[in-house]
Amino acid sequence: MLPLNPPTDEDLTRRAQAGETGALGLLLARHQAPMRAVALSLLGYGPDAEDAVQDAALTALRRIGDVRDPAAVGAWLRAIVRNASRTRLRDTRETPGLDGLDHLRLRDQETSHPEQLIEQHAMRDWIWDAVDELPPKLRLVLMLRHFSGITSYQEIADVCEVPVGTVRSRLNQARGKMAQVLLSTANQTHDDAAALTEESRHEAVETLEASERGNLPQEISELWPVDSELVGPLSRRGERTHPVPVMRQTLEFGVRQSLRHVVASRDITIWEMDVTHNVTDHAADHICPPTLAWLMFRENRRVQKLRLIFPMPVSTGPVGFPEPA
Repeated sequence: MLPLNPPTDEDLTRRAQAGETGALGLLLARHQAPMRAVALSLLGYGPDAEDAVQDAALTALRRIGDVRDPAAVGAWLRAIVRNASRTRLRDTRETPGLDGLDHLRLRDQETSHPEQLIEQHAMRDWIWDAVDELPPKLRLVLMLRHFSGITSYQEIADVCEVPVGTVRSRLNQARGKMAQVLLSTANQTHDDAAALTEESRHEAVETLEASERGNLPQEISELWPVDSELVGPLSRRGERTHPVPVMRQTLEFGVRQSLRHVVASRDITIWEMDVTHNVTDHAADHICPPTLAWLMFRENRRVQKLRLIFPMPVSTGPVGFPEPA
């Protein structure tokens, strides 16, 4: 059940700026779906999109005090993810933060010593506790990358006396652990994000099970109204494609999906799926991806648009689900 009076983004941002880690955790949980949507739209479904969102969470942790318009914090978070995604596309990955925004980089007056920078942070107690939970090797690269003036992978590799590839691997592990801990703080208080996610998980399971049975109960039919539209690779060119017939057709082709993760906000929902494919004569030439994501845009809690995000670009070629007839 959704809380009657959830705190506003502005309230949560100001509380986070005052050092309340739980408030930042709630903000990230609330905006996780649109943040992931940005990464998925630019990078496709896979580890790069996950890394971009995790990177954004740590940037928010470090720079939440720089948000000048607390009510617009959602746009700020999405911009961080967008920049991180574009950086990965360019494969330059040398400077974290937003292009052209100096407030996301270490200022001239700030110390280059990680310990001193963290001590100046409003959430220093939480940060130290979370950092201390990391293994020493992961702790070092994380502190250098995000809390010091030594930000390039090559510089960190030189300091740690390891290859650049090892730095990247350790950073991915460290960022993932820190982001998980930060998001978990949202569970310590009540917010609409947790309720929305649980409700959406139920919708996903019911949708998959109902598709298998061949009929959708009223509760799930209302989720997919007549004006719902499937857009992207599996839609029919030149005409509106409703998602439900395509769901049924993929089942006929031997494609089965199982829910692995849910991220939800009021207007964006993401269902991440594991996929299996029993090859049939109809689809023998198609290679089914092992994972994919359903990216849904909603209005009044009903799905208006659904886009399937595959691990790699999908065309009429051999990768992806069989094309609709």
